[in-house]
Amino acid sequence: MATVEQQVLSTAEQLNLSSPLKVGDVELRTRNIMSAMTRNRSLPVNVPNDANVEYYTQRAEGGAGLIVTEGVLVSPQGTTWPHAPGLWSKEQTEGWKRVTSSVHEAGGKIFAQLWHVGRIAHNDMPEQKKSGKPVPGPSPLAARGGEGHYARYGVPKEDGHSIPAPLNDPRAVIEEFKVAGANAKEAGFDGVEIHSANGYLINQFLDNTSNRRTDEWGGSPENRARFGLEVARALVDIWGPGRVGVKISPAGGYNDMGMTLEDTLSTYNYYIKELLALDIAYITIGRYRENTDVEYDGKKRATPHDVLEAYGPLFKHAEARTTTKLFLNGGLNPAEANELIGSGKMDAAVF
Repeated sequence: MATVEQQVLSTAEQLNLSSPLKVGDVELRTRNIMSAMTRNRSLPVNVPNDANVEYYTQRAEGGAGLIVTEGVLVSPQGTTWPHAPGLWSKEQTEGWKRVTSSVHEAGGKIFAQLWHVGRIAHNDMPEQKKSGKPVPGPSPLAARGGEGHYARYGVPKEDGHSIPAPLNDPRAVIEEFKVAGANAKEAGFDGVEIHSANGYLINQFLDNTSNRRTDEWGGSPENRARFGLEVARALVDIWGPGRVGVKISPAGGYNDMGMTLEDTLSTYNYYIKELLALDIAYITIGRYRENTDVEYDGKKRATPHDVLEAYGPLFKHAEARTTTKLFLNGGLNPAEANELIGSGKMDAAVF
């Protein structure tokens, strides 16, 4: 039976933002993807409520091909967003059921973005205290730039992000992702996106400026990618590959991320190739954005490079043998998005 895409289109030149797209096991009505955008509305603490239902229903009614939720915490964490939603409890799962049901009634599709902030947190935040655990990370290296972020919650203004406690066994956090992934399925989501970008925990393992480990989880690109790949494999086991996506941001910058260009290319070429081997639904690649490139000691933090030119060919290479779609995020406008989709350089745009 022909897919929606095949029924409507016959040539690549016709493809644009309004064209349908089959992504893994999910048929999308358009290639206009709603990006994950962190909100702070899940009151009293991390439980989706009427505001979340209304927010996502409005976006579904607006015609988004796929909605990716705000970052959904996989465990209690001392983030600067204490009312971000979670997916580790039954109460949260029930709250998300209301969201997904309403989105589906409006004709939308929705993936839960699973999120662990790692070292972008503070030990004195209430949820971190409640967890009974210190802020974790791959290595005991604090991210710069967090001063004042926690002040409105009673933390001294001069405090930045906490120095993380190195995870003795990262598999414990992989288990948290598995629980959240199973709960997302129970809640009626169409799939999950793994937040592997923007300086959060998986990105911290990938980056050799935040990961100084000498065990199987650090050192070489293969070892630094291990954590993110094990999370991906765990969620593929739950969902199947056609309902799992991954978001990456190779250029870094935000939340004190960024390697040399040589290390960036070797790390992300390996990571993407391994994700493609899993034949997941899609990979969203974030472009370099000057407005998120922070400066420390008079030097910009990011590693600017053309991510579409650097990594796009991996999706087309004969050895890949993958149906994984390439989504692009960051500074796009409709005209550029249509041009890139029409030329076959990407499959969908994330706004």
